[in-house]
Amino acid sequence: MSRPTRYEIELRGRTDARVLRPVIDEFDVEITENRTTRLTGDVIDASHLNGLLAHFTSLNVQVVELRRVPDPHHPSPNNPSEGTTS
Repeated sequence: MSRPTRYEIELRGRTDARVLRPVIDEFDVEITENRTTRLTGDVIDASHLNGLLAHFTSLNVQVVELRRVPDPHHPSPNNPSEGTTS
């Protein structure tokens, strides 16, 4: 079984509890300086990611950016130094 992939999902504006309810326990939530909502957390697989995006779309919440980010707790096998501090 593969390890989850860490993602940042940035949403336009400040989202309310109705939007965040399904993800609040799985993701860290941050309001950025640009007044967007940034969610950071692990996505299990493509189905999980598609479900998250479908949820936001169904509530007319615009996804501004979606990006994979390194998981500081699990360095990738291609870059063993990833996740370490100097």
